[in-house]
Amino acid sequence: MVDVAGEHERLDGLFDDLFPLTRSITGPGLRASLDRIGDEMPLDVEAVHSGTEVYDWEVPPEWRITEARLEGPDGTVYADYDETNLAVVNYSAPVDRRLELDELDEHLYTHPDVPEATPYVTSYYERTWGFCLPHAVYEDLPDGEYHAYVDSEFVDGELNYGHTVLEGETDEEILLSTYLCHPSLANNELSGPLVATSLYRRLAERDDRHYTYRFVFAPETIGSLCYLSRYGDHLQEHLAGGLVLTCLGGPKSSLSYKTTRRGDALLDELVRHLDAESGESFELRPFTPTSGSDERQYCSPGFDLPVGQMARTVYGEYEEYHNSHDDKAFMGIEPLVEAAEIVDRVLELFEYAGYYRNLEPYGEPMLSKRDLYPEVNSPETWSDSTPDVRDDEGEFLDKILTVLNYADSTHSMVEIAERYGGSLEEFVPIVDVLRRHGLLVHDESSSEC
Repeated sequence: MVDVAGEHERLDGLFDDLFPLTRSITGPGLRASLDRIGDEMPLDVEAVHSGTEVYDWEVPPEWRITEARLEGPDGTVYADYDETNLAVVNYSAPVDRRLELDELDEHLYTHPDVPEATPYVTSYYERTWGFCLPHAVYEDLPDGEYHAYVDSEFVDGELNYGHTVLEGETDEEILLSTYLCHPSLANNELSGPLVATSLYRRLAERDDRHYTYRFVFAPETIGSLCYLSRYGDHLQEHLAGGLVLTCLGGPKSSLSYKTTRRGDALLDELVRHLDAESGESFELRPFTPTSGSDERQYCSPGFDLPVGQMARTVYGEYEEYHNSHDDKAFMGIEPLVEAAEIVDRVLELFEYAGYYRNLEPYGEPMLSKRDLYPEVNSPETWSDSTPDVRDDEGEFLDKILTVLNYADSTHSMVEIAERYGGSLEEFVPIVDVLRRHGLLVHDESSSEC
């Protein structure tokens, strides 16, 4: 059982260690972040060399930066990497130039709608340089000569990602993927990895995992593509479902689920069911390839994996998105602990949501010899009794008969629960008892992969 107070403290400390690191899609900050997460859970870190062709992409040179500052005519420093690593365009080329304000202007980036914040700007694949500063500061820049200095380099290096696997009783897998590449952003960067570590701890405590769980921490887009280039075939063969974890903090009260590309995957079916039948409400969003995170790569048509996305305060829908106001105060730690609890519950129910096969399908099995039938056949246990006079034993029997009749490898347990008019959670003990008596088996041949 996870100690909520202890988990809050652990995530708070992990956040403080990760937040100041200068992450990008490659480089020392990414490796340092993976190393720190490796202190919380086992993590195998792999590398893909610069210049490697990955589908239609190529892994860029590794970016390393030491210093960056923009100094004004009177010596005032208007952008300083030492104060915030958002002050320089991520993947900025080196520069050491003196230039007038009008010439400098095309290399300055602001966020006019959030004038007090420093924006987050990248240029991974087009070589340029630049500085980011609050729009309010930009508007007051004096005329004159500026000194633009960026001490960075591009080297023939590598892109790194980390992953680990929690074995279950089957080789069918659930993927939990999140990204590492944004420096000094909270909700849009660290909420996913922090929740992933919490989920690992929760799942590791279970000794009855049906599925095998695969955790992936990778730079967004190019990192997941690198991962797919090595493990895509494996995932296509074994993946039962998956989630991309992103933007799980912030002020929104409920979690938001983006469906898989298929739209009718078992995970989609489950979350819709939980939204309708349980006390858990979700904002349901359709899949779109035009915005989002790495679910776009996992769900690309060549793979079409059953991977959805779980978020809370969604990217692009809050003022603090991609700027320095996306900090710990905005994200919060408590929403992450709550998100981990909810996602963990979804995963726990996903273990039961799939397809089953009745091992005694010719007629009804004799339940009495297994102590699954009432000793006395009274009106309270008749199948046509009205619900308000049913006793617990009668309802239990009805659910057993319903499951056994529809457990033919073509009806998911979510569908069976809905046919009965109940919630999947009510059917968990039914599945457990039928499996224990050798009447029901999980049918892996009906999985999503």
